[in-house]
Amino acid sequence: MIDLILQQTLIITTFVLGMMMVIEYINIQTRGLWSKKLQKSPISQIIMGSFMGIIPGCLGTYTMVSLYVHRVVMFPALIATLIATSGDEAFLMFSTIPVTAIKLTIILFLIGIATGIIIHYTVKNKFVGLSHKSSLPLHRHEACNTYHPRLIIENLRNISFTRALLIAGTLGILVSLATGIIDGSHHLNMLMSSSENAAFLQDTHGHNHDHGGEADWIRISLIVLMSAILYIVATAKDHFLQEHLWQHIIKKHFLKIFLWTFSLILAIHFLNQYINLQDWISSNLYIVLLIALLIGIIPESGPHYIFVLLFAQGSLPISILLASSIVQDGHGSLPLLAETPKGFIWAKIINIGVGAIAGVLGIVFGF
Repeated sequence: MIDLILQQTLIITTFVLGMMMVIEYINIQTRGLWSKKLQKSPISQIIMGSFMGIIPGCLGTYTMVSLYVHRVVMFPALIATLIATSGDEAFLMFSTIPVTAIKLTIILFLIGIATGIIIHYTVKNKFVGLSHKSSLPLHRHEACNTYHPRLIIENLRNISFTRALLIAGTLGILVSLATGIIDGSHHLNMLMSSSENAAFLQDTHGHNHDHGGEADWIRISLIVLMSAILYIVATAKDHFLQEHLWQHIIKKHFLKIFLWTFSLILAIHFLNQYINLQDWISSNLYIVLLIALLIGIIPESGPHYIFVLLFAQGSLPISILLASSIVQDGHGSLPLLAETPKGFIWAKIINIGVGAIAGVLGIVFGF
């Protein structure tokens, strides 16, 4: 089980750091123009955040968390993302209840935007849990912002240790993905649902739901991301690799994100050994709503599947499923917890509040 947890941790950490690298590259390449325009339009940030949130899986959420950590987008945009996202549960919903999944996605998108706008006009601190210093520096000298594909030959001819290490690491991940070393043993499938929750992934006829689609999506996303990073590493100048990618991103963020993610997944694994989530389900809808809100705090995909399946079987109203979808973020909030526990806590408090309101209104009005 430890090797599986390590695989999950490495996949999540690779996603997050990869997105940070791409964002840093784009920011330097455009001399910060795109991020400055985005920073000047809070409403555009919120709409973008809600849109990124409804993308199935966690890649959209990882992207917005990275942008928030870099202070490119503000707290309201982050909240819009976390409310709109259903994480990996979106794959299960689209495969089992596609019509409801579409309706729910639209509702989550609108609630994300509405909540983001309310937070924008009511919360004074737009970067909750972050330092006042921006962590997306933009150096002005030529050595940092000049890139061209023709530099590949020159860079490889005079290759530095940092470039060689980054190329080797990126190629290693790409080869592992292409040859099936990473997902050949169902590691990507297991990322979608832990073995402890496998019992929840059976429908009323006793058939297991196929998670090949989710695994393929993660695999394709990783290949595209690693290919982009390989291009960046091959074409960028040594200053960018050393100061931005190595010093600023890898040395500063890798260990913290990896250790937090590993510790939380390990803790959740042992927790699942002693708690049977099915035993928590009660005929009292308000108790079920409270359970859904509490389980939504867990930054993990898997425990939330039970609400999708109970709805698919006709055992729950859509209001409970909506509340669960609002509060839970899948793995997407793990890097946020690693970077800013305060930001994570306040985001969860707001999400729980919005989820509770949606759930109670749904129960009261009978939907």
